[in-house]
Amino acid sequence: MAKKLVQGKEVIVNASELKKGDLVVCVAGDTIPSDGEVVEGAATVDESAITGESAPVIRESGGDRSAVTGGTRVISDRIVIKITAEPGNTFLDRMIEMVEGAKRQKTPNEIALTILLASLTFIFLLVVVTLVPFLKYSQAPVSIPILTSLTICLIPTTIGGLLSAIGIAGIDRLVQHNVIATSGRAVEASGDIDVLLLDKTGTITLGNRMATEFIAAPGIDHYRLVDAAQLASLADETPEGRSIVILAKEKYGLRGREVLDTRAKFIPFSAKTRMSGVDFFSADGSCCERKIRKGAMDAIEAYLKEMGGSLPQKVKEIVENVAKNGGTPLVVVEGKDVLGVIELKDIVKGGLESALQG
Repeated sequence: MAKKLVQGKEVIVNASELKKGDLVVCVAGDTIPSDGEVVEGAATVDESAITGESAPVIRESGGDRSAVTGGTRVISDRIVIKITAEPGNTFLDRMIEMVEGAKRQKTPNEIALTILLASLTFIFLLVVVTLVPFLKYSQAPVSIPILTSLTICLIPTTIGGLLSAIGIAGIDRLVQHNVIATSGRAVEASGDIDVLLLDKTGTITLGNRMATEFIAAPGIDHYRLVDAAQLASLADETPEGRSIVILAKEKYGLRGREVLDTRAKFIPFSAKTRMSGVDFFSADGSCCERKIRKGAMDAIEAYLKEMGGSLPQKVKEIVENVAKNGGTPLVVVEGKDVLGVIELKDIVKGGLESALQG
């Protein structure tokens, strides 16, 4: 289903009824119904179904980040999309068509064996045919059943059966090294492999980034960083947000506080601000007793500049080191104080590391 804009009003229609040029509205939690271009607003979009990358991307109107793909999911905010693909001609439709129309190619060994069998068959048929005049010249008895039996014995039909046996033996050898082969071509290719490269996201990992470490800024108490990070994530329903709360509980003994605190106003993640957090009002209702934010380094840096603060060079170095090690850094601040960095990482599936080493 899709929310189509008709004369400024949202009308629920089937996604299959959308045509090129239609305008549809997508909010957090919606699946984008078709390929299109963002013409209004900005949002974070989960494109893991298409690209396999767990990190959400920002899609906004204008510029080179406006294109969206049908089947992806909006995580935050609201966007208006102009459909750019006709029904049955979306990216997913073309990909499915390519898969359905694909034909298995023969392996090099199969091609070579086919040529060998054809050549030997032609030679043996030629031998049998030329054998008839020789037998007649020597006045030896010639009968059709004998020539037929000779032809059957000479044609190399059994060689074709060897390929299956070779393939089974190769697959068995791969299984002994914890590798599952789905075709003979894969078995042949594995013999030439020197380096194995894997698409880590969703292939060898769980597909969601998880909090693995809290790194406090110089001079900041570690407990204060963990406490602020957990408070800023209590209302965050994303896997990353939940993992921050869980890590604070399991590693540092901090239990989750009451989310519905009347003095707490949670700030949801936005594609525009690229931050989330929480504001705590004082007892008399004035703002704000505590202002906690977490987000990308450049977004937090801009937030601090607005408040008259700055991001310390040491924290920038921590962010750079986390990124170099393949992690995703989130900076945590309270007011103008930079508390530290949360390290998010893709978690390798259990048992996979030992299986690859074996």
